Amino acid sequence: MEGYQLAKRVAELALDKKGIDISIIDLNGLTSSFDYFVVITGSVDQHIKALADHIRKELSREGVKPIGYEGVSNLRWVLLDFVDVVVHIFDPETRDFYKIESIWKDAKIEKAVV
Repeated sequence: MEGYQLAKRVAELALDKKGIDISIIDLNGLTSSFDYFVVITGSVDQHIKALADHIRKELSREGVKPIGYEGVSNLRWVLLDFVDVVVHIFDPETRDFYKIESIWKDAKIEKAVV
């Protein structure tokens, strides 16, 4: 599973666990490091952990494992690195502070809908 297909799968898995305000940011042509960001908000730390664990476990079952998994010690911003797709799971305050979508304002941004 690569690129957009993986980003869409992450968004679906986040919706399974009631992720909030899910965005897929297409970074193709804007950076050579990765192709997509998936940005998700969790309501509280337990919700953020549940989202990250669900995404990681389900994708692992599908043969896709992250090369990096960070932020589980404070649960304000958890990052899952799947090479071409980087998943950011924020609490509301941290997402508002970093405003990732505005940093990549030239990117195509797709909102996942329930």
